[in-house]
Amino acid sequence: MNINFEYDDVKASNRLEIMAAEKLQKLISKFDFIVNADVYFKTENTSDPNTGFICNIRLNTPGNTLFSVSSNANFETSIANSISDLDRQLQKRKAKMKMR
Repeated sequence: MNINFEYDDVKASNRLEIMAAEKLQKLISKFDFIVNADVYFKTENTSDPNTGFICNIRLNTPGNTLFSVSSNANFETSIANSISDLDRQLQKRKAKMKMR
């Protein structure tokens, strides 16, 4: 599977890429129908100290594209929240596929 990383107002980081790739690999092992993933890291100036580090993840699956956005105090938390959200979406998608 191919994972593409993009950065917007963020310096490229191998640590973030490795962390995101490890978490995505867990999803891929559970859900073998994932085609590829796009991960976007972005910073945003906010007045709230608990937001501003944004992680967007888009997963391409046959027939659908799943998307998750999370903004937290650091990228690690944003990645974890986005992956958790995608896990729920994939479970629902897999249940629908089994019903057909």
